[in-house]
Amino acid sequence: MTFKELGLVPPILKALEAEGYSKPTPIQAQSIPILLKGKDLLGCAQTGTGKTAAFAIPILQLLYKATRNRPKGKRRIKALVLTPTRELAIQIGESFTAYGKHTGINNTVIFGGVKQGPQTRILQKGVDILVATPGRLLDLIGQGFIDLRDIDYCVLDEADRMLDMGFIHDMRRIIALLPEGRQSLFFSATMAPTIVALSKKMLGNPARVTVRPEQTTAERVSQSLYYVTKKQKTNLLIDLLYDNKGASTLVFSRTKHGANKIVKQLTKADIQSAAIHGNKSQGARQRALGEFKDGKIKVLVATDIAARGIDVDELACVINYDLPNVPESYVHRIGRTGRANASGVAISFCNAEERAYLKDIEKLIKQKIPVISDHDYTDDLMEELEQERLEPAAKMRAKRQQERSRQPRRRSGNRRNKPAVNKPNSGKKTEQSKSSGPQTTGGSDTGTASKRRRKRPFWKKKKKS
Repeated sequence: MTFKELGLVPPILKALEAEGYSKPTPIQAQSIPILLKGKDLLGCAQTGTGKTAAFAIPILQLLYKATRNRPKGKRRIKALVLTPTRELAIQIGESFTAYGKHTGINNTVIFGGVKQGPQTRILQKGVDILVATPGRLLDLIGQGFIDLRDIDYCVLDEADRMLDMGFIHDMRRIIALLPEGRQSLFFSATMAPTIVALSKKMLGNPARVTVRPEQTTAERVSQSLYYVTKKQKTNLLIDLLYDNKGASTLVFSRTKHGANKIVKQLTKADIQSAAIHGNKSQGARQRALGEFKDGKIKVLVATDIAARGIDVDELACVINYDLPNVPESYVHRIGRTGRANASGVAISFCNAEERAYLKDIEKLIKQKIPVISDHDYTDDLMEELEQERLEPAAKMRAKRQQERSRQPRRRSGNRRNKPAVNKPNSGKKTEQSKSSGPQTTGGSDTGTASKRRRKRPFWKKKKKS
């Protein structure tokens, strides 16, 4: 199948040809016909399969046909695309610009972390397509710069990440401002049950397109695992980068502080690199990403959130310096390499504390990641893993010892000296139990009888003679 067979208009076909697109990917071939018919859609495909073009192309075509004979005047926002991160928003905006450069449809991107002046000036001139992050969108709506009443198409991209980042309440506020007759689209690399439940509330009864639902990782990515101590991770990283010198490498850190620390250590080893994360200014992030795309630097260190939207052609390798605590993030990470028909490599480091994360990841991808044991930093880890293996047994012994110490000790002496206790329905009574009248505490015998009498349960009444 070709794009021409999908019924696309000549201006879009011309732009796709200029971009080097000849045949649609599976997610594009299935989604475009559905969207051109005006139906809602829930799309699921792994990262790098062309989800952006799957919704951008049909939206451009529908807007092109609807606005060809529109009267002159200020353009109103007809399509809204929501994304979780600034980098992904910029990437989507660039895609709309490339695919629609011959259609006369314009777009703009708004996001937080920068001054709003340049963004509001473009909005006041009028745009057809708006790509936005939730926070800045709600802010400008509150200031009166954006009106969503004319929206005909609404796209929620990376829906799973939007939920993970806590945008659920912002999403609901935005959806409540949209007109009811809109066409809604959900696209995501993974499809958790919460995503399906949310889509049913927002989309009603959408068509669903799933590309290889059982395949959770990119087929063309060669995965490998290194067991290494936490202290030796940097040394192993430096060795791997020296062995593959000149290859573009994306290194993932779990924290912002960790990303900065990795860059400093690589700089000491004469390896030029840069970091992108939420604490960096938008200008610094764009400069670092631009230098990485242009090949000026070969190593980029990023956190999960900042890396969403990074689309680098021929990315050779992804290194998980820290394993993600959310297994779905592993899918997104290694999907940065091996995009489209290219091959890629994904390397993961794992210390003793991350063994639980590794177990969850392998459960999700339904395969064991091959382990590379031939390296210089395994000795210390063997002792650490052995201690981890023995730790549960030591904890169990300590627990048993604690339980024994809590048990009451048995009294010493002959058990026959214990006071007699009446048995139910025995019909026999001891001499002391036959005695009547009030008891006193004057003598030892009467005191013992009183204690024995108190031990009789209240429901065991004396038999009347």
